[in-house]
Amino acid sequence: MTGTGRAAVLGSPIAHSLSPVLHRAAYAALGLERWTYTAIECDEAGLPAVLATPGWAGLSLTMPLKRAVLPLLDRTEPLAVEAGGANTVVFEGGQRLGYNTDVPGMVAALAEAGVTAPASATILGAGATACAALAALRETGLRTVTVLVRDQGRAGDLRAAADRLGMAVELRPLTAGAGDGDLLISTVPAGAADFYAERGGLPHPPPAAVLDVVYHPWPTPLAQAASRAGAVVVSGFDLLLHQAARQVELMTGVKPAPLGAMRAAGQAELTRRAAAS
Repeated sequence: MTGTGRAAVLGSPIAHSLSPVLHRAAYAALGLERWTYTAIECDEAGLPAVLATPGWAGLSLTMPLKRAVLPLLDRTEPLAVEAGGANTVVFEGGQRLGYNTDVPGMVAALAEAGVTAPASATILGAGATACAALAALRETGLRTVTVLVRDQGRAGDLRAAADRLGMAVELRPLTAGAGDGDLLISTVPAGAADFYAERGGLPHPPPAAVLDVVYHPWPTPLAQAASRAGAVVVSGFDLLLHQAARQVELMTGVKPAPLGAMRAAGQAELTRRAAAS
């Protein structure tokens, strides 16, 4: 760790990102007064130039950059290779090091809610976060997962990730219903899973737990339906918080990250946004 560090979150769109609030709260709690963290609008075309800008300590990556960054890295941890995406770049010794903190973040968020060994699971979506969910489910002991997708022809990246992870996936249409899994993980954008709640689409009995990666607006219709059905509900904020904590540790070298301070700052900001809207 150095006395000064410059970090940022990249993505498109990025104005909504809660990451600056979480990382800055961590820096304040750790006494890293000369560390900065900003949000930068960046798509795939602009990524090489931002990575080449001197002075970075670390970068967080969100849509649509987690896969695009892989060929631009010098070294990539095995987990990020297997999941097919890196959401974290640490600059060290003149090299770009790639990590995936979504996977341990998801495992930690589920464990915090008491979900450690689901008997079965269903994933909504087939993007980079769905691939991270596959890897997280492998950590819980699962080897077979049902995945609901809009277009099976566009699930090639997910199939490839499953192969690398040594997992089997059963692809079904997104409109087929959530199945009978013990755990339901929705990795689709806000609004895309609303039809489950609108048509009462949760199965009977409902899943024991539901993780919705959306964190604003919250609760989502899916989360509300799950709560009414008696399921344990894990929010996208829980995932974001735990993956950001791991990013702070990787970028600053300080362990453990100040989870309590980060949680309080993030919840306060979400409350402010809810009131403003």
